[in-house]
Amino acid sequence: MSVFAQLVGQPHIVLALQSAVQASRASAETQEMTNTWLFTGPPGSGRSSAAVAFAAALVCPEDGCGTCIDCRSVRAGGHADVEVVRTEGLSIKIDEVRELLQRVAWAPSVGGWRVVVMEDADRLTESAANALLKAIEEPGSRTVWLLCAPTLFDVPVTIRSRARHLQLRTPSNIEVARVLVERDGISPTMAEFAARVSQGHIGRARHLATDEAIRTRRATILNLPFTITNIATAFAAAATLVALATEEASTASNSRDEKESQELGAAWGQGATGRGMATGGAKALKELEKEQKTRATRMVRDSLDGALLDLATLYRDVLIAQSNISDSFINSELSERIIYLADLLAPARVLQNINEILQARTNLSFNAAPLLTIEALMCALSH
Repeated sequence: MSVFAQLVGQPHIVLALQSAVQASRASAETQEMTNTWLFTGPPGSGRSSAAVAFAAALVCPEDGCGTCIDCRSVRAGGHADVEVVRTEGLSIKIDEVRELLQRVAWAPSVGGWRVVVMEDADRLTESAANALLKAIEEPGSRTVWLLCAPTLFDVPVTIRSRARHLQLRTPSNIEVARVLVERDGISPTMAEFAARVSQGHIGRARHLATDEAIRTRRATILNLPFTITNIATAFAAAATLVALATEEASTASNSRDEKESQELGAAWGQGATGRGMATGGAKALKELEKEQKTRATRMVRDSLDGALLDLATLYRDVLIAQSNISDSFINSELSERIIYLADLLAPARVLQNINEILQARTNLSFNAAPLLTIEALMCALSH
């Protein structure tokens, strides 16, 4: 099966990438093939999957067969000529980019290309973006940069002006549901529910369909607006939402943090007989602890962002109900409660609530204090 088969609902992207792979066999730089690419699209559209599939096709002798050792090692993150940069922190700093540039300066060791996939190019700091720009302006003849970002404008103009842009679209609910049924063996009913409420986010749909705890958490979040009647209940709702986000982040990171610390400590000789941990080990463990805290902070913010998107879909459904189009609810399982809010709130107030939610998302993206941000939002949603 081709590496491009995993791209759901993106036939225009597949066609462009396949043409580029064919062109790459004849020349390093043609109209179809260039050294810098920028993949954009809404969350869950598969922009990083498209970039990784393209990387696999470039190093595969069969143009992305999906079964050879090159394709499988790229997907597993272990190919010698493909580097996938994933940041779990709040930003990509200049030191990380400098180290990356040193590694990718080498010539390809196995295939015909050295490929760098940067999944979060929108998180580059200004200095890191400037360092990357120099490499993009004068790339190696066999080096390809594949940058991913939510929108074209999340990347500095100096970088995006030098990249070929590919815009992915949000897959339809039918396409997402089909993938869940065929690829993951999920029941059609559950697949339809997960695809509908995730709004085309394939990864989130899979998590919703396979994890009851995530579905329960989402139901609790969607119930919060119905509990807010005054300032006291608004603060209680904010505390609940932040606690849920913190719990989700802790569940995902605690066991991972412990395993990382144990492995790094063992690598530096922690617990060994004799002199014990080698010089520099304590510093390395402190650096790891710092990275883990940064990762946990981002995971909490990402969890809150997902929760706010769920709340936005609820008020969107309220607007739909006020337009008498109840058959297109995202949260159709809450139809009666949505109609209740539609009767309670004026359309202008519903729009204001949606804007408040979107503003809270923006504030969180600028590192505003999570609890204060959510408290302010819940007070604004009070009815």
